[in-house]
Amino acid sequence: MQRLIFEYSPAYFFACLVLGAGYAFLLYSSRYSWTKSLNRFLFAIRTVLVISLMLLLLGPILKNTENIFEKPSLVILVDNSKSVKEATDTARLISHLQAVGDELKKQNREIEWSGLNGLTDRIHFAGSTSDLATALRETINRYEGKNLAGIVLVSDGIYNNGLSPLYLPLRVPVYTIGVGDTTDRADIVLKNVAYNRIVYQGNKFPLRAELGIIGLPDQEITVSVLQQGKMLQQQKKNSGTKSVLDFDFQLDAGTQGIQRLEVRVESLPRETNLKNNRASAFVEVVEGKKKILLIARSPHPDIKALRTVVEKNSNYEMMVHIPGVKESDPAFLQPGKVDLIIAHQGPDVEGKTTALLTAFLNAKTSALIVIGQKTLLRALPTVGVAVNFDPSTQRDEVQPVLNPNFHDLGFSDDLNTNITRYPPVFVPFGKFSFPATAKIILHQRIGSVITERPLLYTVEDDRQKLAVLIGDGIWKWRLSEFQETEKTNSFDELFSKLLQYLSTQDDRRKFRCFPLQQEFTSDGPVVMESQVYNDLYEPVFGNTIDLELRDEQGKLTNYRYVTGPGNSRYRIGGLKEGVYRYKATTEVKGKKEEVRGEFLLTEQNQEAQNLTADFGLLRKLAENTGGKFYKLTDANRLPSDLSGEQAKSLIHSEESFHPLINLKAVFFLLLALISLEWFIRKYMGAY
Repeated sequence: MQRLIFEYSPAYFFACLVLGAGYAFLLYSSRYSWTKSLNRFLFAIRTVLVISLMLLLLGPILKNTENIFEKPSLVILVDNSKSVKEATDTARLISHLQAVGDELKKQNREIEWSGLNGLTDRIHFAGSTSDLATALRETINRYEGKNLAGIVLVSDGIYNNGLSPLYLPLRVPVYTIGVGDTTDRADIVLKNVAYNRIVYQGNKFPLRAELGIIGLPDQEITVSVLQQGKMLQQQKKNSGTKSVLDFDFQLDAGTQGIQRLEVRVESLPRETNLKNNRASAFVEVVEGKKKILLIARSPHPDIKALRTVVEKNSNYEMMVHIPGVKESDPAFLQPGKVDLIIAHQGPDVEGKTTALLTAFLNAKTSALIVIGQKTLLRALPTVGVAVNFDPSTQRDEVQPVLNPNFHDLGFSDDLNTNITRYPPVFVPFGKFSFPATAKIILHQRIGSVITERPLLYTVEDDRQKLAVLIGDGIWKWRLSEFQETEKTNSFDELFSKLLQYLSTQDDRRKFRCFPLQQEFTSDGPVVMESQVYNDLYEPVFGNTIDLELRDEQGKLTNYRYVTGPGNSRYRIGGLKEGVYRYKATTEVKGKKEEVRGEFLLTEQNQEAQNLTADFGLLRKLAENTGGKFYKLTDANRLPSDLSGEQAKSLIHSEESFHPLINLKAVFFLLLALISLEWFIRKYMGAY
């Protein structure tokens, strides 16, 4: 639909008519040397031309309104996990679903296909976990503001990751199609292997194998623990009438490094699923724990947040010292007794922690300094923290932004995305100075402006590493991330890698190569980070890296790649479960540099734990959302059941505005009129 509107009052249109006609009348009322008919024709041309030019001065705009009809969308969400493939003919399943989808398309519906990980044109049943709740929630979010009429969930009802889908508040009906086998099978399930991931050399450590017994009463069950094919321990128990059985082992921590243990359950004649009869346990044998001392003037939620991060790493032992509230063992309050200190709001305004902090910093102990509201800012340079603030009692609210040029700690790619959503923290107001050699990890963002001022930075000399966090209230970051994602991965990664960097001795090698994490899973690539430095320890690029990987059987695989700006990581896929030792070499200024290390790759075996379909969950989910449950054999009833529901399209109106003065057609029309009049007048001998 089109409509003409004016920037000025349309009443001026009549004035344009009068003026245009009057001007043409004055021009063509005098004597002329051509016929009366031709004079009238020229009069009409001049009248139209002048009126058109005057109308264009009124700013006429052509408003175009276009209605777009969006068909209702129906998403066929297929549980593409391995458990479905184990109990279903997937080729027949997809063929059956495509036939259902074709029938639904005939009902004025837009059909989209999706796996548990997002939209796809081809469904591959290779998923290592089943997270039905997240898949449903992300599907709803993806169609926010769109015409989503419903979701068709095709699944066996088994979920082994995330929340139960029954607790989701879904705004559209979910029609469920059950696939798989609901028959209870006789089975022994190695449900879990519990053990300490990090143990200390020379000690004994516990390992517990938790078994589920299904339909196999009064059976002799044998569980063995092996290492590289060698039997370490074996136990036998009778299942009796129990449905759960535990086997506890005490094992010796031998050679340092990552050790792989295999827990194996001997199969019984009536078992049909043997894939859940074995599991691997990876134990890292280390020499001893690193000691971290947290010094604070008073209790604070930040302390709990940092302590939670530290306690996730069994390599660390943390002590908290709050004078008059919770005092640590005096033996650890001496320089040289701990590897790292965390000073929360120190040096404080009351001077409770100043002397202790000064002693540690003077002894070149590495430290994380958290500046807060009770920090005595003017005392920071006197205790050895080179940061100077302008005198002020005010505070700013700032949000963190990851420095894109900081690569030293090898953060994951999605870290900045999560960090930018963190709530603000309070920092001292005004300008401040910090060392020119500081490496900024987080910048301060005020509103939408990213400043050059650091929120978190590190600085080091030959004997000491310092990190300074210019603000308190980081506990809100952790809670905010958990509220958004139900996890705290980014917060934990940021501070665990920072504490690991501060607590380890400086690596002055000019070539470093390391895995981004010590443990990878089989459903993703192994990522190696390579860094090469010159004599000034500035990063350089263009080096050829030769990487050797050796698995537990001694099989050697070679890789070669070249580093570049923004291309310092190398991804390796297709590796099997196990412990891998690597050796990376490159040439720096004619000298061969070498790095060795190890990492482990674990296989995601959750899908083999349970193959009994849960149609009850699918029925309940459909009932809760206003949908309906179907077995696969009855799925062809879905289009006919939905045919009675009117598929209403959503109307979107788009308006566009085009000033007539900008239209080329108008220009060429006026040019044609004036040219025609000029040609006739010249031809007839007039001026």
